[in-house]
Order: sequence, then C-alpha cells, then structure tokens
Amino acid sequence: MVLGSCGAYPEPGRASSGYVLEHDGFRLVLDLGYATLPRLLEVLGSTVAERIDAVIVTHRHADHSIDLHGLFRARWLGPRGALPVLPLYSPPGVLDQIMAFEEDHAERVHAVFDWHPLPASAYDVGPFRLESWALPHFVPNAGIRLSSPGLTVAYTGDTGPDPALVELGRDADLYIMDSSDPQQQETSPDPSGMRLLLSAREAGLAAKAAGARRLLLTHFLPGNDRQQSRKAAAEVFTGEILLASEGLQIPLP
Repeated sequence: MVLGSCGAYPEPGRASSGYVLEHDGFRLVLDLGYATLPRLLEVLGSTVAERIDAVIVTHRHADHSIDLHGLFRARWLGPRGALPVLPLYSPPGVLDQIMAFEEDHAERVHAVFDWHPLPASAYDVGPFRLESWALPHFVPNAGIRLSSPGLTVAYTGDTGPDPALVELGRDADLYIMDSSDPQQQETSPDPSGMRLLLSAREAGLAAKAAGARRLLLTHFLPGNDRQQSRKAAAEVFTGEILLASEGLQIPLP
C-alpha cells in the first residue's frame, strides 16, 4: 500500500514517501516521510503501531524519515515494554537523527529499534532476502531489493542515474522508482547540476533494462503533472506503469 507519494514535501491531502509491504503474514514498512504516520496507524488499526514486523528507511531526508520519530514515540509512550523491539534497517544518519530529537535519552531509541546498517551484506528479514545498493543522492541512500520465492520488490529511494539500478530491479515484479522529474519545476531542486534525482523517462529506461514487470512511479515533486510523468516513462517502458497515490493497494504475486 502507498502511504505517501510526494517528494520534498506533501501536497494538500497527500503525504511524502512511505509504503507498506505485506507478504506471507509479514508486514514491512518502507520509508516514513511527512504525514505518513497517521495513514500507517489507520492501516494498522492501532494508535501504538502494533502489528509491524520491520522498518526500512532508505535515507535521512525528512520526506523519507521524519515520521519514524512519531513511530518511535507511539511505541515508546504507548504500551511501554509490551511490544517487541522493532528491527530498523537504514543508513546510520537515520538513527542519529532520531536520537538527536530525543536529546539525552538515546537509550530509549535503542529500546524501541534494533538497528541494522544499510547498505550492507544481505539480511534475512521475515520471508525476504534484503539486499541493498548505495545509490547517488545528496546524502547516503540505499536502494532496496526484497525477494522471496515467487516475489521480488525493488525500491530506489531517491537516486540519480546509476548502472546499479539495473541490477537492483532485475526481473522485479514491482519496481518502485524515484520519478521526481525536476525538469518540470521552474526552479530545479538540484542547483549543483549533479544528477541526483531521476526523471520519469530515466526511471522507465532503467526499469526496461532491468526487465521489471511493473513500474510504480513515485516521489513526485509538488506541482508536477503526474500524467506527463507516466507518458514520459511509457515512451521507453512497455510494461504496466502505475502512479503512486495515497491509499493505492497493489496486489502482488
């Protein structure tokens, strides 16, 4: 399920990056940007964020990680001690950010989250094998590949063009890809000139080269024309193209 689909900050009625993946009785959260926590709690039917098995955060930018602090508070201030420690997979800066919010109480964060660094060697996470790649962005960002028998889901987080995108999404049943399309903006969010965000066309090219079956375009910058992004991706990718939208549920094999 898509919790949020916006990059940078959320448009009215929307949220920033966030997804829930459920498979074989296991529930995993991918990113928790602005305004995703209330949507997640609604999905869970719990004010204290029960029934989550693991969390993955691709990088420390707030539009991907800020509501992780809210998740920490829900589990710390709610049934303290009653919920199991929650596995958290992320680059180091994500955990540092949460601990900074808690000032002199870092031990509380470790009481809620069992942290595992990304990128790293493969992990076994519930029914999944979690593989990760370092991808180019303004801060360390981990591309995520989750595979189990009969299912592979890949997710770029935020990235510029990179050869690793092909291996990351190789034969994926669903490839969730940054399609910020900064060229649609009057003022580019990438003033350095470095290629650290993808266009929808670049996402389509990478998904095609990877042999992905379905492409989910996401991380739309506020004000972007999402149909224009779909059209650009469809010029190069002939598989099914989905546009991320809050509440969208995608059946998986």
